[in-house]
Amino acid sequence: MASLNQLMGDLDRSSFVPLLAKLINESQHVQNNPPELVPREDLVARHVLDALLPLSTSTGGGPLVVRHVNHTQERGNVIVEYPGSVPGRVVSFVGMHMDVVTADPADWDFDPFTFSEDGDKLRGRGTTDCLGHVALVTELMRTLGQTKPNLKNTVVAVFIANEENSSIPGIGVDALVKDGLLDHLKDGPLFWIDTADKQPCVGTGGMIAWHLKATGKLFHSGLAHKAINAMELNMEALKVIQERFYKDFPAHPKETVYKFATPSTMKPTKWSYPGGGINQIPGECTISGDIRLTPFYSTSDVVKKLKEYVDDINANIEQLGTRGPVSKYVLPDENLRGRVEITIDGDVMSGVACDLESRGFKALCKATEEVVGSVQPYSITGTLPLIRDLQDEGFDVQTSGYGIMNTYHAKNEYCLFSDMAQGFKVFVSIISQLEEA
Repeated sequence: MASLNQLMGDLDRSSFVPLLAKLINESQHVQNNPPELVPREDLVARHVLDALLPLSTSTGGGPLVVRHVNHTQERGNVIVEYPGSVPGRVVSFVGMHMDVVTADPADWDFDPFTFSEDGDKLRGRGTTDCLGHVALVTELMRTLGQTKPNLKNTVVAVFIANEENSSIPGIGVDALVKDGLLDHLKDGPLFWIDTADKQPCVGTGGMIAWHLKATGKLFHSGLAHKAINAMELNMEALKVIQERFYKDFPAHPKETVYKFATPSTMKPTKWSYPGGGINQIPGECTISGDIRLTPFYSTSDVVKKLKEYVDDINANIEQLGTRGPVSKYVLPDENLRGRVEITIDGDVMSGVACDLESRGFKALCKATEEVVGSVQPYSITGTLPLIRDLQDEGFDVQTSGYGIMNTYHAKNEYCLFSDMAQGFKVFVSIISQLEEA
């Protein structure tokens, strides 16, 4: 009897590339940056459906069970199942999202919204993140539908809407989970296919966006002794806050086990103030930034600590470092005290640490080593909030992807057909291994 690998064969370039071209040519219309750009993921979904419905039970052409699930007009999800023979046994591939980040054609060396080829390179917005994976898993399910292997496990693919921006909820995987449409996937490993570089990504970071506002007293720069310089106050306050953060949330021992590229970090990324002349000492300014937190620390603990730091600074403002002989944050004669306040954006996200003892993780590692030649799990403090939500719901989530990390959300995005072909082989190996489990 032929093995599953022999039966499924290799990724068919003559099928994969034309499908990917159709998807990339829709990418301009699935950019996700509301309210200006609201994606219409059904433009991508229709190509997935066109590929798989001819092999479905709904048309009588094959064994695939295909569902197009919409919670919002033109923004659907697609769930595809290849039924196995044993109830309760399942392996799923989820997270292949049909929206993309924005692209400015003026910044690219080629048209981001028109598919193009350059040898092994397949170019255009979404080739790496994540329309390339949409095409790849569509080809996996199409090949299952064509070859009809006898499997114990049901193989499920979930193509989702609304991954790149969470400002409009209730559309993508969050809605599918809420409606119970993915509950049966808890019975087996769930592989989230939306990372890069062909290796298991076993950890991601949480994210806390913060805004530190300083209020002082605006005054003429020639009379600096009569001002409270909000910029100096904010810089010194932030220095104290960062020092305390790194003391309270140092590198965690598990970060080495998970091979995190960095520990938790807190850093400023934006600066704003109301404006004024060069000869005016500002009375107000705001520094904004984010915290990237490894999953071994609690985001709620961090938020609590940030507020404690700020309260301590305000209560002891006289002890805060100054900048020069007349720099100060208190004007006793005017009964004025500078102050800082911190606000946290509402969308605080927690990181993920995948289960390294999971049979799904072990299958992914073995398949990666067999196909790619080595297995090197890694972790980053980039944030994938949907994965954490699934993990909290009881799913055994593992992650991988076959695009190029250096082109992720970047200009001149591309993937390699050879990498996608290896991804196809990894998926087949995972399915085969889990048949024996």
